Amino acid sequence: MPSNSIIRNIIGQISGIILVAILDSSSRSLILVISRCCVSGLGVLLLLFVAWRAYKIIKRWKKDMLKAIFFKRNGGLLLQQQMSSGDDGNVEKTKLFTSKELENATDHFNDNRILGQGGQGTVYKGMLTDGNIVAVKMSKIKDESEIEQFINEVVILSQINHRNVVKLHGFCLETEVPLLVYEFIPNGTLYDYIHDQNEYFPLTWEVRLRIATEIGFHSSAGTPIYHWDIKSTNRGVNEPGRARARARLVLAKVADFGTSRTHDVDQTHLTTKVQGTFGYLDPEYFQSSQFTEKSDVYSFGVVLVELLTGEKPIASFKVGETRSLATYFLSAMEENRLSEIIDPRVKIDGEEGGQIRRFGELAKRCLNLDGRKRPRMKQVGIELELIRTSNVAPVAAATEEVEYANSIEEVGGMGHIDHWH
Repeated sequence: MPSNSIIRNIIGQISGIILVAILDSSSRSLILVISRCCVSGLGVLLLLFVAWRAYKIIKRWKKDMLKAIFFKRNGGLLLQQQMSSGDDGNVEKTKLFTSKELENATDHFNDNRILGQGGQGTVYKGMLTDGNIVAVKMSKIKDESEIEQFINEVVILSQINHRNVVKLHGFCLETEVPLLVYEFIPNGTLYDYIHDQNEYFPLTWEVRLRIATEIGFHSSAGTPIYHWDIKSTNRGVNEPGRARARARLVLAKVADFGTSRTHDVDQTHLTTKVQGTFGYLDPEYFQSSQFTEKSDVYSFGVVLVELLTGEKPIASFKVGETRSLATYFLSAMEENRLSEIIDPRVKIDGEEGGQIRRFGELAKRCLNLDGRKRPRMKQVGIELELIRTSNVAPVAAATEEVEYANSIEEVGGMGHIDHWH
């Protein structure tokens, strides 16, 4: 019989072998479990990555499809057709911006970048990647019928190259509402200068007359155009700095051609829905919805009276009485009270008095209730230039004429603009 010690040794050895076998089996199972978990985890990660990539691709595809839909809805195809049919070289220089470019330029259309808002849309200040400062107009389009208005503004401005008409750099059609990119006019509108005093840029009579003439210069910019909404808020004033804030350096810019229309020389009337701004609107147009080449002349006459009186187009001239500036001005002219209604900020000497009388008479003719008796826009521009140079020394006047001739040459033989928006 083996001794107890031998038996215990044998049992111990057998137990050790069994324990090692059990541990080896557990290790293999654990490794197998871990391996399976790793494979499953990698599979899940791979599926998540594939799903994420698919989501990004679908999202990009939807975004591209949406851009294509917006481009078509915003009149992209029609606009391309219209612009490709133009013979003017300026059309080719008009850039088609991407939505990303303009989002970056305006800090995603931040409210802090808003320059102004109106019936035609909202204008933002932006900076392009090349450092160029621009004004980005987000058009306010509520229905498809207004697409034509947007296309019209693009086509007209792309055909014009004139120092007194705001330059169109390009446009974007792949957003929900179309965007226009203009040159940036840093010094606000004529309305701001007339109705908000600026100590650094006082509106002397010389400056006012120069601005009126500069605006009139745009009548020589190209194909005859009806502007349909002439007002002082659509006239930008480019005054580069205090040191240059002198009349001879004022440069007025015509802007906002959203409701403009080009017209044939033989076409005398256009019938459409009433557009424009009260206080500036031609009474004949308001009553009959018939727009003629003289309707813009009336609106420009109101701007001339604004420059002359410093009053707003609709204002209270007596307590409790609100009336149009045009009616008030015509009454004063009939009663020979022109000197009483001139803006008190205008200091008049003997020579300027004659200019003001001629200016007032011209404005009166522009505001004639009978459109047939109003002068043509081109004639108004010529008369303003004659009034402005009437008190200028011969040498200075000759220099001014050369500058004017050069500005006409800049147009590139495009004809003339009789009217505005």
